[in-house]
Amino acid sequence: MSNFVSASELNDLLASPTPVRVIDVRWRLDRPDGRSDYLEGHIPGAVYVPLDTELATHGRPSDGRHPLPSTQTLQEAARRWGVHDGDVVVAYDDAKGLGASRAWWLLRQGGVDVRVLDGGIRAWTAAGLPVATDDVRPDEGDVVLEEIGADAITIDEAAAFPDAGVLLDVRAPERYRGDHEPLDPIAGHIPGAVNLPMAAHLDPEGRILDMHTLQAGFAAVGVTAGTPVAAYCGSGITAAHTALVLDEAGITAKVFPGSWSQWSNTPGRPVARGEQPG
Repeated sequence: MSNFVSASELNDLLASPTPVRVIDVRWRLDRPDGRSDYLEGHIPGAVYVPLDTELATHGRPSDGRHPLPSTQTLQEAARRWGVHDGDVVVAYDDAKGLGASRAWWLLRQGGVDVRVLDGGIRAWTAAGLPVATDDVRPDEGDVVLEEIGADAITIDEAAAFPDAGVLLDVRAPERYRGDHEPLDPIAGHIPGAVNLPMAAHLDPEGRILDMHTLQAGFAAVGVTAGTPVAAYCGSGITAAHTALVLDEAGITAKVFPGSWSQWSNTPGRPVARGEQPG
């Protein structure tokens, strides 16, 4: 079964007897609180999810910008969204699936049947489907999550990963090369990491490319079925999207949630620059 649903498939799912909870995970680096956008128009019945507080926690700079929430925190959030055991959860956003992918990555570890709306809210409105402007606050759910964290790697595991597999840096090429760094104290990449920007997986409308193109792109950087692979980005959000796409292609991936924000704020970590991994 695909990790993605189209707008028409979601519309049909909402009209079916299947219990579905839709979550709106609008988040951007320049606008982390997406509630105002949510209130301007969202999929009817969708609950707004604040990524920074319910899909992440916060600590020291050396922990990275978006450390994993505890399982208890995530479970309390999912219950606030009205999720019950056995529900299908569909996540969407307005930023090429980044926030929605973070929700997918966490919830699937917790044992939830979770999908991502391909193309996000733009695909929904482009299909002529209705939007609502209310602030949805459902009755509390009773979902019980399995322990999360098994799909994450630590900073030490990320450092060693290129020795045994492929460590993907999914940031834009200029950040990978170290030409400039707009967010973190040091520019560059983890030694041994290979650059494969997240945007390479999407069409201009933010929808996932066909499977042949995706598999060819992964193979070009040495990732095929059976290859140990992990992904990182700036703070662990974009990397979850790459994990989602890899899973869709039948390849299991880990994510380094601390990503470059943790690496660059941890004294003594080596830094590579330029187009080559080393």
